[in-house]
Amino acid sequence: MITILSKLFIKDTMSADAKRGAYGKLCGLVGIFLNIVLFAIKFFAGIISNSIAITADAFNNLSDAGSSVVTLVGFKLSEQKPDARHPYGHGRIEYISGLIVSAVILLMAFEMLKDSVGKIIHPEETSFSLVVVLILLLSILGKCYMAFYNFRVGKKIDSATLRATGTDSLSDTISTIVVLVSAIVGHFTDLHIDGICGVIVGLFILWAGISTARETLSLLMGQPPEKEYVDSIEALVMNYNECIIGVHDLMVHDYGPGRKVISLHAEVPAEANILEIHDVIDNLEKTLAAECRCLATIHMDPVVTNDPTVDALKEEIKALLLAIDPVISMHDFRIVTGPTHTNVIFDIVIPFKFRIPERELLKLIDDKVKEQHGKTFFTVIQIDHQMV
Repeated sequence: MITILSKLFIKDTMSADAKRGAYGKLCGLVGIFLNIVLFAIKFFAGIISNSIAITADAFNNLSDAGSSVVTLVGFKLSEQKPDARHPYGHGRIEYISGLIVSAVILLMAFEMLKDSVGKIIHPEETSFSLVVVLILLLSILGKCYMAFYNFRVGKKIDSATLRATGTDSLSDTISTIVVLVSAIVGHFTDLHIDGICGVIVGLFILWAGISTARETLSLLMGQPPEKEYVDSIEALVMNYNECIIGVHDLMVHDYGPGRKVISLHAEVPAEANILEIHDVIDNLEKTLAAECRCLATIHMDPVVTNDPTVDALKEEIKALLLAIDPVISMHDFRIVTGPTHTNVIFDIVIPFKFRIPERELLKLIDDKVKEQHGKTFFTVIQIDHQMV
Protein backbone atom coordinates (compact mmCIF):
# COMPACT_ATOMS: atom_id res chain seq x y z
CA MET A 1 0.00 0.00 0.00
CA ILE A 2 2.72 2.46 1.01
CA THR A 3 4.73 1.66 -2.13
CA ILE A 4 1.73 2.22 -4.40
CA LEU A 5 0.66 5.43 -2.66
CA SER A 6 4.22 6.80 -2.64
CA LYS A 7 4.46 6.29 -6.41
CA LEU A 8 1.19 8.18 -6.84
CA PHE A 9 1.83 11.13 -4.52
CA ILE A 10 5.62 11.45 -4.07
CA LYS A 11 7.31 12.76 -7.19
CA ASP A 12 10.98 12.43 -8.14
CA THR A 13 11.06 16.17 -8.83
CA MET A 14 10.52 16.94 -5.13
CA SER A 15 13.45 18.17 -3.04
CA ALA A 16 14.96 15.78 -0.44
CA ASP A 17 13.23 17.62 2.43
CA ALA A 18 9.88 17.67 0.61
CA LYS A 19 10.13 13.93 -0.10
CA ARG A 20 10.96 13.24 3.53
CA GLY A 21 7.95 15.20 4.75
CA ALA A 22 5.69 13.53 2.19
CA TYR A 23 6.78 10.04 3.30
CA GLY A 24 6.19 10.95 6.96
CA LYS A 25 2.72 12.35 6.32
CA LEU A 26 1.79 9.39 4.12
CA CYS A 27 2.77 6.94 6.86
CA GLY A 28 0.74 8.97 9.34
CA LEU A 29 -2.39 8.90 7.15
CA VAL A 30 -2.11 5.17 6.44
CA GLY A 31 -1.53 4.54 10.15
CA ILE A 32 -4.70 6.47 11.08
CA PHE A 33 -6.79 4.50 8.60
CA LEU A 34 -5.46 1.04 9.49
CA ASN A 35 -5.58 1.60 13.24
CA ILE A 36 -9.19 2.81 13.14
CA VAL A 37 -10.16 -0.26 11.10
CA LEU A 38 -8.34 -2.56 13.54
CA PHE A 39 -9.93 -0.81 16.52
CA ALA A 40 -13.44 -1.29 15.10
CA ILE A 41 -13.09 -4.99 14.34
CA LYS A 42 -11.23 -5.82 17.58
CA PHE A 43 -13.67 -3.82 19.71
CA PHE A 44 -16.47 -5.85 18.10
CA ALA A 45 -14.54 -9.05 18.89
CA GLY A 46 -14.04 -7.94 22.50
CA ILE A 47 -17.76 -7.22 22.96
CA ILE A 48 -18.97 -10.53 21.57
CA SER A 49 -16.33 -12.50 23.51
CA ASN A 50 -16.55 -10.48 26.76
CA SER A 51 -12.72 -10.35 26.79
CA ILE A 52 -10.98 -7.51 28.58
CA ALA A 53 -7.70 -8.43 26.85
CA ILE A 54 -9.22 -8.11 23.37
CA THR A 55 -11.06 -4.90 24.30
CA ALA A 56 -7.88 -3.46 25.81
CA ASP A 57 -5.96 -4.38 22.69
CA ALA A 58 -8.66 -2.64 20.60
CA PHE A 59 -8.31 0.61 22.54
CA ASN A 60 -4.57 0.33 22.14
CA ASN A 61 -5.17 0.48 18.37
CA LEU A 62 -7.33 3.56 18.91
CA SER A 63 -4.50 5.22 20.81
CA ASP A 64 -2.21 4.25 17.94
CA ALA A 65 -4.56 6.10 15.56
CA GLY A 66 -4.24 9.16 17.79
CA SER A 67 -0.49 8.74 17.74
CA SER A 68 -0.57 8.65 13.94
CA VAL A 69 -2.47 11.96 14.00
CA VAL A 70 0.27 13.44 16.17
CA THR A 71 2.91 12.06 13.78
CA LEU A 72 1.08 13.56 10.80
CA VAL A 73 0.78 16.98 12.44
CA GLY A 74 4.39 16.81 13.63
CA PHE A 75 5.73 16.23 10.11
CA LYS A 76 3.53 19.03 8.77
CA LEU A 77 4.63 21.58 11.38
CA SER A 78 8.30 20.63 11.12
CA GLU A 79 8.26 21.68 7.46
CA GLN A 80 7.73 25.33 8.36
CA LYS A 81 10.43 27.68 7.15
CA PRO A 82 12.88 29.35 9.57
CA ASP A 83 11.69 32.62 11.04
CA ALA A 84 12.92 35.33 13.41
CA ARG A 85 11.99 33.31 16.52
CA HIS A 86 13.32 30.00 15.18
CA PRO A 87 16.24 30.82 12.84
CA TYR A 88 17.24 27.15 12.51
CA GLY A 89 13.79 25.96 11.49
CA HIS A 90 11.13 23.88 13.22
CA GLY A 91 12.57 20.39 12.70
CA ARG A 92 12.59 19.51 16.40
CA ILE A 93 8.78 19.54 16.36
CA GLU A 94 9.12 16.06 14.89
CA TYR A 95 10.98 14.97 18.03
CA ILE A 96 8.33 16.60 20.22
CA SER A 97 5.59 14.74 18.36
CA GLY A 98 7.46 11.51 19.05
CA LEU A 99 7.51 12.40 22.75
CA ILE A 100 3.75 13.03 22.70
CA VAL A 101 3.25 9.63 21.05
CA SER A 102 5.27 8.09 23.89
CA ALA A 103 3.12 9.84 26.50
CA VAL A 104 -0.08 8.53 24.87
CA ILE A 105 1.34 4.99 24.81
CA LEU A 106 2.31 5.19 28.49
CA LEU A 107 -1.12 6.49 29.49
CA MET A 108 -2.86 3.69 27.60
CA ALA A 109 -0.54 1.12 29.19
CA PHE A 110 -1.47 2.41 32.67
CA GLU A 111 -5.21 2.20 31.95
CA MET A 112 -4.82 -1.27 30.47
CA LEU A 113 -2.87 -2.57 33.45
CA LYS A 114 -5.46 -1.15 35.86
CA ASP A 115 -8.38 -2.81 34.02
CA SER A 116 -6.52 -6.09 33.69
CA VAL A 117 -5.69 -6.27 37.40
CA GLY A 118 -9.40 -5.75 38.08
CA LYS A 119 -10.19 -8.67 35.79
CA ILE A 120 -7.70 -10.86 37.68
CA ILE A 121 -9.34 -9.99 41.01
CA HIS A 122 -12.85 -10.47 39.58
CA PRO A 123 -12.55 -12.97 36.70
CA GLU A 124 -15.38 -13.34 34.18
CA GLU A 125 -16.20 -15.97 31.59
CA THR A 126 -15.13 -15.20 28.04
CA SER A 127 -16.73 -16.64 24.93
CA PHE A 128 -14.85 -18.09 21.99
CA SER A 129 -15.73 -18.17 18.32
CA LEU A 130 -14.09 -18.62 14.95
CA VAL A 131 -14.95 -14.98 14.18
CA VAL A 132 -12.86 -13.79 17.13
CA VAL A 133 -9.89 -15.93 16.03
CA LEU A 134 -10.09 -14.65 12.45
CA ILE A 135 -10.31 -11.03 13.66
CA LEU A 136 -7.25 -11.44 15.86
CA LEU A 137 -5.30 -13.14 13.06
CA LEU A 138 -6.25 -10.28 10.74
CA SER A 139 -5.05 -7.80 13.37
CA ILE A 140 -1.71 -9.60 13.70
CA LEU A 141 -1.16 -9.46 9.93
CA GLY A 142 -2.18 -5.79 9.85
CA LYS A 143 0.18 -4.82 12.66
CA CYS A 144 3.03 -6.81 11.11
CA TYR A 145 2.56 -4.83 7.92
CA MET A 146 2.46 -1.53 9.83
CA ALA A 147 5.65 -2.41 11.69
CA PHE A 148 7.30 -3.35 8.39
CA TYR A 149 6.50 -0.15 6.52
CA ASN A 150 7.21 2.13 9.50
CA PHE A 151 10.63 0.56 10.04
CA ARG A 152 11.41 0.62 6.32
CA VAL A 153 10.34 4.22 5.73
CA GLY A 154 11.83 5.30 9.10
CA LYS A 155 15.19 3.93 7.97
CA LYS A 156 14.79 5.45 4.50
CA ILE A 157 14.18 8.99 5.79
CA ASP A 158 16.04 8.61 9.12
CA SER A 159 13.00 9.33 11.29
CA ALA A 160 13.09 8.49 15.00
CA THR A 161 9.32 9.06 15.15
CA LEU A 162 8.57 6.44 12.49
CA ARG A 163 11.04 4.00 14.03
CA ALA A 164 9.23 4.45 17.35
CA THR A 165 5.90 3.87 15.62
CA GLY A 166 7.33 0.71 14.09
CA THR A 167 8.43 -0.50 17.53
CA ASP A 168 4.95 0.22 18.83
CA SER A 169 3.38 -1.77 15.98
CA LEU A 170 5.74 -4.68 16.62
CA SER A 171 4.86 -4.72 20.33
CA ASP A 172 1.17 -4.62 19.37
CA THR A 173 1.73 -7.68 17.19
CA ILE A 174 3.19 -9.58 20.13
CA SER A 175 0.39 -8.33 22.37
CA THR A 176 -2.31 -9.56 20.01
CA ILE A 177 -0.62 -12.96 19.78
CA VAL A 178 -0.79 -13.12 23.59
CA VAL A 179 -4.50 -12.18 23.46
CA LEU A 180 -5.17 -14.90 20.89
CA VAL A 181 -3.42 -17.47 23.07
CA SER A 182 -5.58 -16.31 26.00
CA ALA A 183 -8.77 -16.84 24.01
CA ILE A 184 -7.73 -20.33 22.89
CA VAL A 185 -6.58 -21.42 26.37
CA GLY A 186 -9.79 -20.09 27.92
CA HIS A 187 -11.89 -22.05 25.45
CA PHE A 188 -10.17 -25.41 25.73
CA THR A 189 -9.35 -25.34 29.46
CA ASP A 190 -10.85 -24.03 32.69
CA LEU A 191 -8.02 -21.53 33.14
CA HIS A 192 -9.13 -17.90 33.31
CA ILE A 193 -6.00 -16.13 32.09
CA ASP A 194 -7.74 -13.23 30.33
CA GLY A 195 -6.75 -10.74 33.03
CA ILE A 196 -3.19 -12.07 33.20
CA CYS A 197 -2.86 -11.76 29.44
CA GLY A 198 -4.24 -8.23 29.69
CA VAL A 199 -1.42 -7.42 32.13
CA ILE A 200 1.11 -8.91 29.71
CA VAL A 201 -0.33 -6.77 26.90
CA GLY A 202 -0.15 -3.71 29.16
CA LEU A 203 3.48 -4.42 30.04
CA PHE A 204 4.42 -4.77 26.37
CA ILE A 205 2.80 -1.42 25.64
CA LEU A 206 4.53 0.12 28.68
CA TRP A 207 7.88 -1.11 27.37
CA ALA A 208 7.16 0.38 23.94
CA GLY A 209 6.25 3.73 25.52
CA ILE A 210 9.40 3.86 27.65
CA SER A 211 11.57 2.91 24.65
CA THR A 212 10.13 5.58 22.37
CA ALA A 213 10.29 8.20 25.13
CA ARG A 214 13.95 7.40 25.76
CA GLU A 215 14.87 7.81 22.09
CA THR A 216 12.99 11.07 21.53
CA LEU A 217 14.21 12.56 24.82
CA SER A 218 17.77 11.71 23.85
CA LEU A 219 17.33 13.57 20.56
CA LEU A 220 15.84 16.61 22.29
CA MET A 221 18.55 16.71 24.95
CA GLY A 222 21.36 16.44 22.40
CA GLN A 223 22.83 13.02 21.78
CA PRO A 224 26.20 12.49 20.06
CA PRO A 225 26.17 12.29 16.26
CA GLU A 226 26.38 8.92 14.53
CA LYS A 227 29.93 7.74 13.86
CA GLU A 228 29.20 7.31 10.15
CA TYR A 229 28.14 10.96 9.89
CA VAL A 230 31.28 12.16 11.70
CA ASP A 231 33.48 9.94 9.53
CA SER A 232 31.89 11.31 6.35
CA ILE A 233 32.58 14.90 7.46
CA GLU A 234 36.19 14.16 8.37
CA ALA A 235 36.72 12.32 5.07
CA LEU A 236 35.40 15.29 3.09
CA VAL A 237 37.63 17.71 4.99
CA MET A 238 40.74 15.58 4.57
CA ASN A 239 40.12 15.33 0.81
CA TYR A 240 41.62 18.82 0.78
CA ASN A 241 44.90 17.40 2.08
CA GLU A 242 47.00 19.68 -0.09
CA CYS A 243 46.29 22.48 2.40
CA ILE A 244 44.45 20.85 5.37
CA ILE A 245 46.62 18.61 7.52
CA GLY A 246 44.24 17.79 10.36
CA VAL A 247 40.73 18.20 11.77
CA HIS A 248 39.51 18.34 15.35
CA ASP A 249 36.93 19.87 17.70
CA LEU A 250 34.07 18.74 15.45
CA MET A 251 30.71 19.72 16.96
CA VAL A 252 27.30 18.74 15.56
CA HIS A 253 24.13 20.50 16.68
CA ASP A 254 20.90 18.79 15.67
CA TYR A 255 17.92 21.09 15.06
CA GLY A 256 15.82 18.36 13.51
CA PRO A 257 16.24 15.92 10.60
CA GLY A 258 18.16 17.59 7.79
CA ARG A 259 18.81 20.67 9.94
CA LYS A 260 22.27 20.17 11.39
CA VAL A 261 24.76 22.91 12.27
CA ILE A 262 28.39 21.83 12.49
CA SER A 263 31.62 23.55 13.44
CA LEU A 264 35.15 22.22 13.28
CA HIS A 265 38.78 23.27 13.46
CA ALA A 266 40.93 22.63 10.39
CA GLU A 267 44.70 22.57 10.87
CA VAL A 268 46.52 24.40 8.07
CA PRO A 269 50.24 25.07 7.51
CA ALA A 270 51.21 28.30 9.24
CA GLU A 271 53.48 29.25 6.34
CA ALA A 272 50.72 28.92 3.69
CA ASN A 273 49.12 31.85 1.89
CA ILE A 274 46.19 32.90 4.08
CA LEU A 275 44.09 34.14 1.14
CA GLU A 276 44.44 30.84 -0.68
CA ILE A 277 43.62 28.86 2.48
CA HIS A 278 40.59 31.04 3.14
CA ASP A 279 39.28 30.33 -0.37
CA VAL A 280 39.71 26.58 0.19
CA ILE A 281 37.83 26.81 3.50
CA ASP A 282 34.95 28.66 1.82
CA ASN A 283 34.69 25.97 -0.86
CA LEU A 284 34.85 23.24 1.78
CA GLU A 285 31.97 24.80 3.74
CA LYS A 286 29.85 24.78 0.57
CA THR A 287 30.76 21.15 -0.11
CA LEU A 288 29.80 20.12 3.41
CA ALA A 289 26.48 21.97 3.11
CA ALA A 290 25.64 20.16 -0.13
CA GLU A 291 26.83 16.63 0.72
CA CYS A 292 26.16 16.45 4.47
CA ARG A 293 23.02 18.65 4.55
CA CYS A 294 24.32 20.99 7.20
CA LEU A 295 25.34 24.56 7.91
CA ALA A 296 29.11 24.40 8.37
CA THR A 297 31.52 26.81 10.05
CA ILE A 298 35.24 26.07 9.90
CA HIS A 299 37.90 27.66 12.10
CA MET A 300 41.46 27.68 10.74
CA ASP A 301 44.22 26.59 13.12
CA PRO A 302 47.71 27.47 11.82
CA VAL A 303 50.24 24.74 12.58
CA VAL A 304 54.02 25.04 12.24
CA THR A 305 55.15 22.29 9.88
CA ASN A 306 58.78 23.15 9.08
CA ASP A 307 60.40 23.44 12.55
CA PRO A 308 62.45 20.33 13.44
CA THR A 309 62.43 21.19 17.17
CA VAL A 310 58.63 21.44 17.29
CA ASP A 311 58.21 18.29 15.20
CA ALA A 312 60.55 16.28 17.43
CA LEU A 313 58.84 17.39 20.65
CA LYS A 314 55.43 16.74 19.12
CA GLU A 315 56.37 13.14 18.28
CA GLU A 316 57.79 12.72 21.78
CA ILE A 317 54.51 13.90 23.36
CA LYS A 318 52.54 11.58 21.08
CA ALA A 319 54.64 8.62 22.26
CA LEU A 320 54.16 9.71 25.88
CA LEU A 321 50.37 9.81 25.47
CA LEU A 322 50.37 6.46 23.67
CA ALA A 323 52.24 4.90 26.58
CA ILE A 324 49.64 6.22 29.05
CA ASP A 325 46.67 5.00 26.99
CA PRO A 326 46.31 4.44 23.20
CA VAL A 327 42.84 5.98 23.29
CA ILE A 328 44.29 9.48 23.93
CA SER A 329 44.75 11.65 20.83
CA MET A 330 46.36 15.08 20.50
CA HIS A 331 45.97 18.17 18.32
CA ASP A 332 46.76 21.90 18.23
CA PHE A 333 50.38 21.37 19.30
CA ARG A 334 52.63 24.42 19.61
CA ILE A 335 55.52 25.75 21.69
CA VAL A 336 55.90 29.22 23.19
CA THR A 337 59.45 29.88 24.37
CA GLY A 338 60.25 32.68 26.83
CA PRO A 339 63.38 33.87 28.69
CA THR A 340 62.59 31.88 31.85
CA HIS A 341 60.42 28.97 30.74
CA THR A 342 58.82 27.16 27.80
CA ASN A 343 55.11 26.46 27.45
CA VAL A 344 54.17 23.28 25.62
CA ILE A 345 50.57 23.86 24.53
CA PHE A 346 48.24 21.23 23.09
CA ASP A 347 44.77 19.67 23.36
CA ILE A 348 44.05 16.04 24.14
CA VAL A 349 40.89 14.05 23.42
CA ILE A 350 39.70 11.38 25.86
CA PRO A 351 36.41 9.48 26.44
CA PHE A 352 33.91 10.99 28.89
CA LYS A 353 34.50 8.18 31.38
CA PHE A 354 38.25 7.88 31.24
CA ARG A 355 39.99 5.53 33.67
CA ILE A 356 42.24 8.32 35.05
CA PRO A 357 40.67 11.43 36.64
CA GLU A 358 41.35 14.53 34.54
CA ARG A 359 43.38 16.36 37.19
CA GLU A 360 45.59 13.32 37.76
CA LEU A 361 46.03 12.86 34.01
CA LEU A 362 47.18 16.46 33.54
CA LYS A 363 49.69 16.14 36.39
CA LEU A 364 50.95 12.83 35.04
CA ILE A 365 51.65 14.31 31.60
CA ASP A 366 53.27 17.42 33.07
CA ASP A 367 55.52 15.35 35.36
CA LYS A 368 56.70 13.17 32.46
CA VAL A 369 57.50 16.22 30.31
CA LYS A 370 59.49 17.77 33.18
CA GLU A 371 61.38 14.48 33.63
CA GLN A 372 62.59 14.72 30.03
CA HIS A 373 63.16 18.47 29.68
CA GLY A 374 63.50 19.95 33.17
CA LYS A 375 61.33 22.09 35.40
CA THR A 376 61.36 25.06 33.03
CA PHE A 377 58.99 23.18 30.69
CA PHE A 378 55.31 23.67 31.51
CA THR A 379 52.40 21.93 29.82
CA VAL A 380 49.24 23.89 29.01
CA ILE A 381 46.68 21.24 28.13
CA GLN A 382 43.04 21.57 27.12
CA ILE A 383 40.97 18.41 27.58
CA ASP A 384 38.31 17.64 24.95
CA HIS A 385 35.96 14.65 24.97
CA GLN A 386 35.17 12.22 22.21
CA MET A 387 31.85 12.95 20.48
CA VAL A 388 31.36 9.35 19.32
